[in-house]
Amino acid sequence: MADRARPHGRSSVNDQSQDSTYDLVIRSQRAVLPSGERAAAVAVKNGTIAAIDDHDAVIVAAAEVDLGETALLPGLVDTHVHINEPGRTEWEGFATATRAAAAGGVTTLVDMPLNSLPPTTLPSALAVKRDAAAGQVFVDVGFWGGAIPGNVPALRTLHDDGVFGFKCFTADSGVPEFPPLSHEEMHEAFREIASFSGLVIVHAEDPAVLATPADGGYRAFLASRPPSAERRAVEQVIRLVEQTGVRAHILHLSAADCLEPLAKAQAHGLPVSAETCPHYLTLSADDVPAPAEGLPSSLLGGGPQTPATSTASLASLRALPTSYKCCPPIRDAGNRDELWRGLADGVISCVVTDHSPCTPDLKRGDFVSAWGGIASVQLGLPAIWSAARARGHGLDAVVRWMAEGPADLAGLPAKGRIAVGNDADLVAFAADEAFTVDPARLHHRHPVTPYAGRALSGVVQTTWLRGEVVGDTPRGELLRRK
Repeated sequence: MADRARPHGRSSVNDQSQDSTYDLVIRSQRAVLPSGERAAAVAVKNGTIAAIDDHDAVIVAAAEVDLGETALLPGLVDTHVHINEPGRTEWEGFATATRAAAAGGVTTLVDMPLNSLPPTTLPSALAVKRDAAAGQVFVDVGFWGGAIPGNVPALRTLHDDGVFGFKCFTADSGVPEFPPLSHEEMHEAFREIASFSGLVIVHAEDPAVLATPADGGYRAFLASRPPSAERRAVEQVIRLVEQTGVRAHILHLSAADCLEPLAKAQAHGLPVSAETCPHYLTLSADDVPAPAEGLPSSLLGGGPQTPATSTASLASLRALPTSYKCCPPIRDAGNRDELWRGLADGVISCVVTDHSPCTPDLKRGDFVSAWGGIASVQLGLPAIWSAARARGHGLDAVVRWMAEGPADLAGLPAKGRIAVGNDADLVAFAADEAFTVDPARLHHRHPVTPYAGRALSGVVQTTWLRGEVVGDTPRGELLRRK
C-alpha cells in the first residue's frame, strides 16, 4: 500500500500522549508550503492541519514522525480519473483505482462521468455511482456530471446533488452511451450551466478535422488527429464562453498550438483554463515502439497479476505500442517543449493523469482498433517530477500543478495545500530516490502502461489521509461540491 516503505528518520510516541495538544506532528527539512519549500513541523488535530511551526519547535503530540530530508507534500488532487465502476468494473474499479492513487501520493480524485454504466448524466445515475463507491475508496472521491444530448433539464439537479461540474465531448467519446454535443447543443448546455454558476469541462477535438487513419500504425493515427482539430475546438469553446459567460476548462491539452488562443482569452479575462497530462509532458511520438507480437496470453485473463507473471512479461509490456494510444494523441518532442512553456507561463494550470485503463485484450491490435487510454494514476507524480527537475523546476511547481491547481479548479479549498485549517492530506516523498517502473507494483487493475520499465525519480513512502496513514482499510470519503 502507500505506506509500504517507512520514511527515513525517527517515529516516536510522545510520553504525554494522554494530555497531548495534537494527534500527530510531522517534521521535514523539505516541507512544500504555499510560500515555498522550507524546513517545518506540521501538527495535526482531528484530521486537520492545526499548526505549522519551525522544524525544531517544541510541539506536544501523541505521535511524531521525522522525515529528515524526505519531502513533505500536500496530497495531490487528480481531477481526471476514469474509474469505470459500475458497469465496466472489469476495466477498473473504486478499490483498485483509489489504492493506486494513494500509492502515487493522490489523496483526492474526481471521477469522470464515463465509462461507467450508467454514465453520470442523471441524478439517478449519480446515486448508483455513489452506492457503488461506498465503503471501497482509499482516498476521497468526488464526481463529475456529464452533459450529453437531451439531458439539459437534469444539469441543475445534478449540480444541486453535488457534482463538481459537467464534462462534454465535441467529438466521439468512444462509448455510445456518452455522445458528443453539437454546436447548438453545446450553446444550450453552456447557457444552462452558466445560469447556476457551474463549470463545464470539455474534451476539445473538432470532428470535422479528425480522419480515419490510413493504416494501423502510430504515425497514421497521429496524422488523423492533427493539432488543428484541438485548436478549432478550443476556439469554439472560447467563443461560447464569450457568448454565455460559463466557466470552461479544456481537458487533456495535447496540442501546443492551442496555447495562443487560450493565453489571449485569459488575458481578456475570460473564465477559461486548461490542463495537460503526464504522458504529454514526458513522452513523445518517437517513444512509441515498433509493432510487436502483443501481450502474452498470461496477461489476458483480466485478473490480478502476480509479480512473477508481471516481471516475466515486462519486455512484452514495454514493446506494446498501443499502450501509448490516447485521444488526443502524444505528439512530437518540440510540441512537448511548448507545453512545458505553457505550464511555466501559467496558461496551463493543472497536470492530471487522465487515468483511463481497460482490460488488456482491448489494447491488442493496432492503433485503429485498440482502446485509447493511459493508466498512470500511481505514476503521475514521479513521472512529472523526473521531467520537471530536469527542466529546472522545483517541487513547489509540481505541487502547484498537481495539487493546488486541480483543487482550485474543482472548488476544494480544504485540499491541495499544507495550510492551517486544511485537511491533513500529506505525502512523504523521497525526491532523490530512483526506481524502475515494474507493473507488478502497480495497484490499478491491469498492468498495461507505457511507463513499464522506465527509470523515474521520486518515491512515495507514506500517504496520510486526514492525518491517518492510508493502509489496508478504505477510509476515504465521498465528496460533494460545497
